[in-house]
Amino acid sequence: MHHHCDGVISFGGGSPHDCAKAIALLATNGGEVKDYEGINCSEREQLPLFTINTTAGTASEMTRFCIITDEQRKIKMAIIDKNVTPLMSVNDPELMLEMPAFLTAATGMDALTHAIEAYMSTAAFAVTDGLALKAINLIYNNLRTVVFQGDNLAARENMAIAQFMAGMAFNSASLGYVHAIAHQLGGFYNLAHGVCNAILLPYVQQFNAGLPSAAQRLIDIARAMDIDLTSSDTRNVDLVLTAIKKLSSDIGIPGGLADLGVKAQDFDILAENTLADSCSLTNPRPATHRQIKEILAAAM
Repeated sequence: MHHHCDGVISFGGGSPHDCAKAIALLATNGGEVKDYEGINCSEREQLPLFTINTTAGTASEMTRFCIITDEQRKIKMAIIDKNVTPLMSVNDPELMLEMPAFLTAATGMDALTHAIEAYMSTAAFAVTDGLALKAINLIYNNLRTVVFQGDNLAARENMAIAQFMAGMAFNSASLGYVHAIAHQLGGFYNLAHGVCNAILLPYVQQFNAGLPSAAQRLIDIARAMDIDLTSSDTRNVDLVLTAIKKLSSDIGIPGGLADLGVKAQDFDILAENTLADSCSLTNPRPATHRQIKEILAAAM
């Protein structure tokens, strides 16, 4: 406000958009960014924010989510606030054509995680379900193409649409333990968010499958991924988890958290911070501190 700005424009992916959200929010509300950690902690609307997106993953260009790294606590703070929602967003697949393959893979798996966690969320409802399932179908059927054929405009457009739909889904339904854990890994070790999500996704859903209603939702996801189902629900859950792991492997995502430098000695603090993360509130199956550590161990 000292510079009498009328608004803020951000260009790029999730990090530039989240940074712009924090700047625009502080400009009208004052204080420090950590004051707004949590859900709807601000009083006033941010400066008008216009976001121009260049990746197909985070959906930060249109959501009420703002993730900021707290270097002192070594966590990624989740600011979930209606007042950080951008006024207008632009998604042009032509801006994504030259995105490097590994970034395409990581952001694409982030978008898939958004869609799956939104569908699994305790806050899901009919509208978010439709958005999430369509996004899952588009991502699963286009992500390999955009990773290996980056100049394929049709596939890039499908990914741009899918990640936006996934954003609409989780903007209302929120997320779950995949994001809650990934936030801690990213803040603690400075790791790529989408890569952490990709590795954690099947292991968190394997934990969720211990709840019968969640297992049935995973079978719905298998149908959205065009997986040929069997007569066994247990087998069908295994099929969708295997398909997620294979997609990650096919596009070059590392095989486990150990490959990223994650250490078992840090599991206690990572689990503690995970359970304090706002995204954990809507995971379908509540976990204990010990169970979060078990998920981390499985993902190693």
